[in-house]
Amino acid sequence: MGRVTERRRVLRIRDGAVSARPDTLVAEEPLEIRLGGRPLAITMRTPGDDFALATGFLVSEGVVRRAEDVANIVYCAGATEDGANTYNVVDVRLAPGVPLPDITLERNVYTTSSCGLCGKASLEAVRTTAAWPIRDRPPLRVTPKALAALPDRLRAAQRVFDRTGGLHAAGLFSPEGELLDLREDIGRHNAVDKLIGRALRSGELPLSRRILLVSGRASFELAQKAVMAGVPMLAAVSAPSSLAVDLAAETGLTLVGFLRGGSMNVYSGEHRLDPPPQPEGGFEK
Repeated sequence: MGRVTERRRVLRIRDGAVSARPDTLVAEEPLEIRLGGRPLAITMRTPGDDFALATGFLVSEGVVRRAEDVANIVYCAGATEDGANTYNVVDVRLAPGVPLPDITLERNVYTTSSCGLCGKASLEAVRTTAAWPIRDRPPLRVTPKALAALPDRLRAAQRVFDRTGGLHAAGLFSPEGELLDLREDIGRHNAVDKLIGRALRSGELPLSRRILLVSGRASFELAQKAVMAGVPMLAAVSAPSSLAVDLAAETGLTLVGFLRGGSMNVYSGEHRLDPPPQPEGGFEK
């Protein structure tokens, strides 16, 4: 829709020299997700792939499991008082027989581009609601060399980042390191939801033979989204949180952090690396 970036005037100072110039910025706008006409969530996102974002969000929340669970998704006309369509409100209609979640004031959530569903920290809830427990049999096997090459491939495919420098990315890779899909957004969790939503709509869930790579850190919510989509391996270029590591250990998710150059930290699920790493002298406690 041409709303991914916007231009703004900026004063540029370089070695004492001042100049005025236009700068390209990543767009950030709210998206309200409605379910059956009732408000469910608001997230700050980069416009684009909004239907995939809404669908992926519902997968992450355990509301839908198959493409057939969604009857249709539409932008809401008349979203403003003057009846204009802002393309910032989508309404998801579930198929007959798909139960609606309990939408209450407590359930209705506000998500931000930085942290997603803040405060949602129930390991048990994720374990019991996951539609596809991680069961990659035979186990996904990935060499450290193949893993080490993924961040550069992700970065090389980030077209909007090249123009703005202000976007996160999430990519789905094959075990051999082939980039299969990439989404960019101002929020990491939105980028992942867009990937999952696209996978659901194309009938590819669960993603049991895929590696999910995210720019930045690996939070609990990103680990949750990986588990809910059946992804066996989550890698991040920065640090994971303690709760993300706990969730990975609980569910069998391979979690890799600080994936930079030829180095990485493996926090759980090291059996999926080929060959499985064996530290000298065992693990320190």
